[in-house]
Amino acid sequence: MSQPSVIIATASYDYTIRFWEAQSASCYRAINCPAVHVNKLEISPDKRYLAAACNPYIRLFDINSHHGHVRTFVGHTSNVMAVGFHADGNSMYSGSEDGTVRIWDLSVTPINTVVLHPNQIELISGDQDGIIRVWDTRMNSCTIELVPEPDTAIRSLSVMRDGTMLAAANDGGTCFIWNILRESQVITKFEPIHKLQAHDRQILKCVLSPDSKYLATASSDKTVKIWNVDSFTLDKVLTGHQRWVWDCAFSVDAKFILTASSDMTARLWSMEEGNELRVYRGHNKAIVCCALNDV
Repeated sequence: MSQPSVIIATASYDYTIRFWEAQSASCYRAINCPAVHVNKLEISPDKRYLAAACNPYIRLFDINSHHGHVRTFVGHTSNVMAVGFHADGNSMYSGSEDGTVRIWDLSVTPINTVVLHPNQIELISGDQDGIIRVWDTRMNSCTIELVPEPDTAIRSLSVMRDGTMLAAANDGGTCFIWNILRESQVITKFEPIHKLQAHDRQILKCVLSPDSKYLATASSDKTVKIWNVDSFTLDKVLTGHQRWVWDCAFSVDAKFILTASSDMTARLWSMEEGNELRVYRGHNKAIVCCALNDV
């Protein structure tokens, strides 16, 4: 999303935040904030973030991202009436009806996803700035850093069961795949093997199947796509959800996949046929995660 030279934003009791084109006065983007009253808006000096003072928290939005919401700052106990940014963009201040003024550190980047490598020694994290890091739990230090697409949040990571491959999905709808090279069981290098433009909208979850044959990508475009790992060609598209698909999980034999969606349903699919086998209903709001263990 290209950034306009002039940014105009408004918030309303209709529970939306809207961005406006300065010359035409047309709304080019709206962010839904259900049941949230916004008391104050502030744009960061670099025009990257919009802070919304709410009750009793602050929401931070990425102005240039389709995903939008970046972080929620919790600490005040009543209406937040004032919010602003330090000139260097590394901190934010706020004032509330609870009688306190707070300073918030923005230099700490939110972590969106973490997976444990099968060696049980290293953790791999993906953050909001688009950085992937490998952490050695024995030394409590970062040993490798990857930036596949700068300033595009890493939303999900998956490691192949034998520890030889890493998949990373981001807000741009892209999935990056690397071979993992090791010495003495420790990761030494990532060898890029494929860049997959899997969806036109953000990928919310990517999962490598237990049999190492498939990669599943769940997206805000309401679909889950199944890709062949050997060629990274599209095998099938699972369609049926009516809203964002947030999560998915394979059965241990990779014959089935479970999905969770904002349409308030979880669904079980046949991997062989690609058809829907079961629909699980009962939640009265969005289902944002799921888990499956059939060992």
